[in-house]
This record gives sequence, structure tokens and C-alpha cells, in this order.
Amino acid sequence: MEKVRISKLMAERGMCSRREADSYIERGWVKVDGVVVSELGARAYPGQNITLERAARAQQTSRVTVLINKPVGYVSGQAEKGYLPAIALVDASSRYARDRSPLRFSRSHLQGLAVAGRLDIDSQGLLVLTQDGRVARQLIGEDSDIDKEYLVRVTGRLDERGLALLNHGLSLDGKPLRPAQVDWQNADQLRFVLREGKKRQIRRMCELVGLKVVGLKRVRIGRVKLGDLPPGQWRYLREDERF
Repeated sequence: MEKVRISKLMAERGMCSRREADSYIERGWVKVDGVVVSELGARAYPGQNITLERAARAQQTSRVTVLINKPVGYVSGQAEKGYLPAIALVDASSRYARDRSPLRFSRSHLQGLAVAGRLDIDSQGLLVLTQDGRVARQLIGEDSDIDKEYLVRVTGRLDERGLALLNHGLSLDGKPLRPAQVDWQNADQLRFVLREGKKRQIRRMCELVGLKVVGLKRVRIGRVKLGDLPPGQWRYLREDERF
């Protein structure tokens, strides 16, 4: 059995991201079978016990995750073409009045916030920004199996074969898509549940079966729902919530 980089093992076990693991190793906050590891790039066997020092765990618990109801017209990540990024919505005045988190808003909570699952500029709904590499990996890691639910208004005609293809049988970028759950919510709105997130995936899927998307809203990621969070407002992910 070959040894593997410790940072890779830690990421695979959901302990942190690889970048965070390297940072913890540099600080001497990582132990393998009880022995402190301080050399970047150090390796261990997959079966060895890896633990984090209390200081690393404390740093992790201080990292925040923010849930935004992104309106149409905002980009998920960096500002582009004159459009504001969703993080611009996160300030004290736009915090959801019924946010039950005990955290007080701090400008430090904006540092290192990364998008974990983008929404395109024409889409709205639940957007996750996080300082926590564990959350990011859980939502967008290659092996993520967390599903995401969308309500999608469409125009065009869809027969039974087209609906079956939306559920399973379509390919994008030369690769078959994972099975999805797609059904009608009402006369002009479909419900999509996906376990992957290719660029503009739902819009492209709909085009392949002759539909045009005129409205797209993400309403759930795993066990976390958008709920009654108003457009343009945000709240903290609570300690008792898990994706």
C-alpha cells in the first residue's frame, strides 16, 4: 500500500480542505498516530489515524457560512461586466430580521468567503458562501452526493419522451449526465433535483428537449432550504443545520 499526502487524506475524510490542511501542518496542528507532522507534503498510509489539535478545531468553528437569496442580476463570484457579486449583499442592513443565529455580524466574516455552488446571473435563490473548506468540499467536491432542488419556469412543449430524457439520458460536453428527478409542478413550472452542477446545466438540458427557461430558482441544497428568506437578504448557517 502506498503512502498518500496527508493533506489529501484529510480532505478525503472531510476534516478540512487541502489548503487548510497545509496551513494546519505548517502550524504543527496535525498529528498522525499521535506524532506531530510539520513538513508540507508529508505522507501517511490511508489507514493511519489523523487528528487535529484543539487550536485548529477552534479555528474551524469560528468560520462562518452564509446563505443568501440571490436575486437575478447578481453574479455568484467575482464582479464582472459591471454586475455586482452576491457578496455585496452581505452587510448588517440586509441581514434577515428572523435570523436565529446568535452570531453578530462582523466585517471579518466577509474575508475568504467562497461560493460553494454557483447560480448564473439570470437565476435566483439559495446561494452558499463559506469560509469553511469542509462545507465547500461537501457541496462541490468531485465526490459530493448532496442534491440541489430547483423550480424552473419554462416555455415550449414537452412530451413524455422529453420528460424521460430530462430524468436520465441526456449528455453535456460529451459526457452523460447523472440521473436527475424532474417532474411538473404546475402547467408551466418544472421541479429539478440534481446531484451535479455543470455550467448552466438546467438551461442547456431544457434546450435539448425543446424548452426555454424563463425563470430559475434554487430552493434547497441537501437538508438546507431557502424557506422564507427574502430576495436580497441573507442569514448565517446555524450550528444545528447540516447540508
